[in-house]
Order: sequence, then structure tokens, then C-alpha cells
Amino acid sequence: MKFANRINGILVVNKPKGLTSRDVVNRIQNYLQTKAGHTGTLDPMAQGVLVLTLGKATKLTEILTSEIKEYEAEVTLGVETDTLDIEGMVLKQQPVNIHEKQIKKVLEDFKKTYLQEVPKYSAVKVNGRKLYEYARQGQSVILPKKEVTVYDLKLLDYKGNKFRFYAKVSKGTYIRSLIRDICENLKTVGTMSALIRLKQGKFMLSEAYSLEEIIKGHYEVISIKDALEIPWEIVSDDLKEKILNGQKLEGPWEKVLFIDKEEKELAIYHQDKQQLRMWKMLYENNRKVK
Repeated sequence: MKFANRINGILVVNKPKGLTSRDVVNRIQNYLQTKAGHTGTLDPMAQGVLVLTLGKATKLTEILTSEIKEYEAEVTLGVETDTLDIEGMVLKQQPVNIHEKQIKKVLEDFKKTYLQEVPKYSAVKVNGRKLYEYARQGQSVILPKKEVTVYDLKLLDYKGNKFRFYAKVSKGTYIRSLIRDICENLKTVGTMSALIRLKQGKFMLSEAYSLEEIIKGHYEVISIKDALEIPWEIVSDDLKEKILNGQKLEGPWEKVLFIDKEEKELAIYHQDKQQLRMWKMLYENNRKVK
């Protein structure tokens, strides 16, 4: 499907429970009639910050994919499921007798970098197939491990057989797997029963819009210039022509966004062998320099 891409920039959405990240992208894409993508998947049962790229900004997914994310998660103790969340098939149930001090101690111990085994119900590929495809067909496969960093964990509350905690983690960390690992260290089982992404990079839940607000027109799109955490430079018409022709340039920047006098994004350049080389062309019509 082709879109006019009349909207270009970043839209921070508060994803509701029950929708996949792709569902949200499709709805926004169809409503705004502009190409859309996202910079970090949330499970259907999760909610919170989902950063959408619109129009030209879809070219910038890799640069907008943040290294650090923050969450609030709820754990139900005494229950183990195949998906590591409360919506999965129950594999084990057992009584719980854990004190708050034990939870705080284990959370403190998990502020570290470690190899985390990814969930079998995930989109990580092994031998060209997604892990959830193996799981759904009942096939065994060795689950890969990835290095993740847990920067901070805080216990928020503990009532009955449930506790909530705050987590600040590196990109690629599965909170479901982190919960599994925490519960193993508590000498029990547990599963994720709720998850809210509070922050992705600099994008916060407080600036996220619900789907209802967006449909009613109550939203603001963040410009590419304001969304990127790189310097930007307004260029002359002569330099604009060189940029649109993809010519190499000189300059002090490691990475820079060039914009014209009308503040239209032209291209992102990066340093390569002591020269600035074009990395991403953003201008919509690079054959006509006005």
C-alpha cells in the first residue's frame, strides 16, 4: 500500500493491552494515511511507550532504537507458564512463602550484566525460524542467550502473592525472562502478570498519546530534528545541491542532520575516513532543488 507520507516525524503512543505493536502501527498508518513503523516491540499484554516513526522517519528506525528502556512490571508468584506471562498455559503451581527482604535482596543482586536466555515464545530466529514457531509445533530447540544489562531494579510493593518492581534495562532485555531468573533466585516460580513501558530512550509515558486521542486529532508529532539526539545544521542553497547529489563533505561532526532554510530535512551524514559521507537521504524530491 502506498501513502502520501504527508506526516513525517515521531509519534509516541501509549499502547493499550490486547494489541500487538504491529496492530498499533497498522491503525495509525491507516488513520494518518502515512507510512509508519515502530522502534521496539511490546508484547500484546503489555502497555505503555511505543515509539512510532512516520513517513521519512521510518528510514531512521536504527538510530531511534534506544539502548535503555524503563518498565514497571508485576509478578505473580507461585505460578509458572510456558510463555513466562500470565496468559500462557500453566505448567506448575506451588505455595509461596517469601519475605519482602528476600525480594529486595535478589533485585539488588540483579543489577548487573549477564547472559539472559530468551523466551521460547519470542520472535528471535534460530536456523531461520522464529522461536515461537518451534514452540507452537512442540519442537525442541536450544534457546539462545544474549548479554543484557540491568541498570536498576526497585521493589514498588508486595501484597499477597504479587509484587511490582521498576526496571531500567538495556535494549534486548526480556522482562519475562528477567522475572523467571529473579524467581529462580528466590527458589520459587513466578510469571509476569502486567507490564508497562515507562520510557524508551528520551521518550516518556507522560508524552504518549492513546489511540483514542490520536483518532480525535489530539496529538503532536515530534519533528525528526527534535527527535534525533544529533546536531543539525541549516545549509545554503549551494550546499543543499551538493547534499542532494550525495557529495562527500567536510565538517567536524561524527553525525549531523542537514536541513534547508525552510527547515526541511535533507539528509544525515556521518564521518567516514575523515570525510562526511551521506548516510540517510531524507529529502522527498532530491531531483528538484528549489
